[in-house]
Amino acid sequence: MKIVLVYLLKTLGIILGIVALYVILGLLLPLIEVSADNDGQTKDIPIYIYTNGVHTDIVMPVKNDFQDWGAKVPFSNTRSKSTDYNYIGIGWGDKGFYLDTPTWADLKFSTAFKAAFWLSDSAMHCSYYKTMKEGEDCKMIMISSDQYRNLVRFIEDKFDRDQNGNFILIPTNAVYDVNDAFYDAKGKYSFLNTCNTWANDALKAAGQKAALWTPSDFGIFRHYK
Repeated sequence: MKIVLVYLLKTLGIILGIVALYVILGLLLPLIEVSADNDGQTKDIPIYIYTNGVHTDIVMPVKNDFQDWGAKVPFSNTRSKSTDYNYIGIGWGDKGFYLDTPTWADLKFSTAFKAAFWLSDSAMHCSYYKTMKEGEDCKMIMISSDQYRNLVRFIEDKFDRDQNGNFILIPTNAVYDVNDAFYDAKGKYSFLNTCNTWANDALKAAGQKAALWTPSDFGIFRHYK
């Protein structure tokens, strides 16, 4: 009995140590800034980082000379089916969180456990907007055409595709509003690779300021105050 108790205490100590280390790294590593790259080009394409308080999306023009998101993320897949949107916000995250957890009150231990330890699938959440307004939760960044191409490539590479190369819509009623839809994605969500980690990596791909690593939206937005 004593041996079992010692074993349990050691296991608990290891778990608490890992949690403490994660919290410390989650607070300190976001303070280290990855500087923006200056490619010498005119910065004339607006993108936005937008957070709902937990999750960061990358928001881009629906259509410009380099990309037509409406052709790849059809307006008809939203409830509104409206075609007069000007911006699209895209985020990557855990499929279970997206589809089974409309509010924090609905969060199940099984969903959180699977998400934390690479045990569930991921999804892309795509939301259309008519306007964007800067504030504490939304920051505009001007980038060049090459940086935008790199950003688009990074984001597109995270979508799963069918045999025809199209993004795969997830049929669900668990959308957040009339302007959004979910798509299958590549990769596994975990406590080391969160939705905000992905958004932070997207900024790096576009040559923009970012945290060295961050699991939180705070780690991104602190560099854009």
